[in-house]
Amino acid sequence: MKLRRWQQKVIDQFPTIIQNYKKFILKAPTGAGKTVLASEIINQFYRNKKIVVLCHRLVLLEQLERGLSNQHKVKKLGLSEDGKPFDQYDVLISTNLRSRDFLIKSIRECDLLIIDEAHRVSPNGQAYKELLDEFDIHSKENTKLLGLTASPERRTGDQKDQLGLAFDAIIDCADIEELIDEKVLVPAKYLPYFIHDLDLLNMDISTGDFPIEQLSNAIIKSSMIEYACRIYIEERQKLNIKPISAWFCPDVLVAEETKRQIEERKLNVEIITAKTPLKKRIKILEEHEKGKIECLVSVGVLSEGWDNPNCNIIVHLRPTLSKVFWGQSVGRGLRSAEKKENCLVIDVSSNYLTFGPVEKLTWKLWNHRKSYLEFKNRFNWISKQQFVKDRDFTYMLCEGLLDNSKRCSKVYKKKLLSDERCTCNSYAAVDLYKDDKIDKPKNDHSLHKIFFERIPKVYNEMNVSVWKSMELSAWKDANIYEKLFLSFCLAFDFVSGELTSSETEFWNLTLDAEKKVREFLADRDITIAQQDEFIFSALTDGLSRGRVIRPVQTNYGVALCGENFNSNNHDVNERKFQKALQIIERIAAMGVTNTEELPYYKIN
Repeated sequence: MKLRRWQQKVIDQFPTIIQNYKKFILKAPTGAGKTVLASEIINQFYRNKKIVVLCHRLVLLEQLERGLSNQHKVKKLGLSEDGKPFDQYDVLISTNLRSRDFLIKSIRECDLLIIDEAHRVSPNGQAYKELLDEFDIHSKENTKLLGLTASPERRTGDQKDQLGLAFDAIIDCADIEELIDEKVLVPAKYLPYFIHDLDLLNMDISTGDFPIEQLSNAIIKSSMIEYACRIYIEERQKLNIKPISAWFCPDVLVAEETKRQIEERKLNVEIITAKTPLKKRIKILEEHEKGKIECLVSVGVLSEGWDNPNCNIIVHLRPTLSKVFWGQSVGRGLRSAEKKENCLVIDVSSNYLTFGPVEKLTWKLWNHRKSYLEFKNRFNWISKQQFVKDRDFTYMLCEGLLDNSKRCSKVYKKKLLSDERCTCNSYAAVDLYKDDKIDKPKNDHSLHKIFFERIPKVYNEMNVSVWKSMELSAWKDANIYEKLFLSFCLAFDFVSGELTSSETEFWNLTLDAEKKVREFLADRDITIAQQDEFIFSALTDGLSRGRVIRPVQTNYGVALCGENFNSNNHDVNERKFQKALQIIERIAAMGVTNTEELPYYKIN
């Protein structure tokens, strides 16, 4: 089998990887060929050895069985199983919930444990905890745990439930843009729309995402589905190949209404959900791949483990605060196929405006409480584009009226000072930046500019020894914003500016510095209350206006971190700054108490 370049690179590096790590994730985009890579790893390094492959859903199980059976003796574990593991087979595949006693015996004997869609692994949850504990305690000395995922991030804010606790390392194997260049994937062509009458503002998002029932009701009441169908009909006619589409919906109610409106337009459509019987599901997927079913409407199924390279249109009807879901679902349309030049992404959910293109997504191995809050701003990604260096463009929200008397609602990029108009030919549009249609981004980019300009200037003009002696005064009556400002300065000083080559290395250094900040505060009996939202502009105040952060706290903070500008080059300080931002955001969201108990820090 001829391997892709990224796959061969991993195979070449694999001896070094297993020499350095016992538990690791191989990260590669959706559609890159992770199952093929797993099969080749087994072929080259574990032939005639004992392999366990786990996943969390039946659809993934069927896919893994098809992918591995060609070259290996595979057994699919039944719901109840006894006997001796690895009897006349070398690869055991199973969901993580089947025949637990048999799985535990198999994990004790296996030479390699593979977990597909490893971002689902919870080191503290019932589904995987028992199996992970079994691996840690009873696996053979040389047995390895290999995770596969495109999105190594867990949305939970529980610090005892982060991927960094389940795996020793996350190894970047390939990114989407590299695979597009190699023609393994096709580029996405995004068509983002902001549906004016879809009201998401007052929803309770304390669980980390929009509640499905509330979301469903809001979608049904709005014109969102109508917009999606109208845009789809217009765009499918522009393709030079047969349109084959996947539609992502939050629940069955929205899916059924979507199906009804698609049928009104005389198109072949089917719904697939987690409750669709397996045989029927397989038949539907086969007919969709052949193009006999043009529109496949999905509820919680297609975002993982589904492979139809002929799918050339993704229609997103599920607003979400989950970057993982956005990336996984759009990625399903990027697989390359004959005559397929790109994948059209019709987004009426504002997810593109919130997260940006999937090829630019970044991941966090360690999320804090309420790390999803920035995505409540449905223009989150768009808002950050105003800080792009040498920006010569703006984003417009078209308000031109269509033949049906509805607003166009397309969001499009326009060169500054140009007379460009929307594709609907209307000039009627709102400049999203000038008309204050977007909230200020939580990661205030002005902080970067002020910090790098003001800190070295103030530091070089001050009597450093005097201001460093003001520690007691600075902390004694500090308000919450002053405590956070000073903690940020501490973090910048403590954190390493070392260049890192992976998320794991980045977070190891970041968490080590966070621990030092927490120790500093604990030694002085300083507490910080949890903040629902952290406004980064409060940090800039001390370095500019001084309305919230007073001079004593400002100057003491500068004295803490200013020497870095004399002893480090710009690149080192830039890396320290980015890590310090992560630290202060986590400290604000999680708070600092005198009873800390975190995986990386406990008060003695």
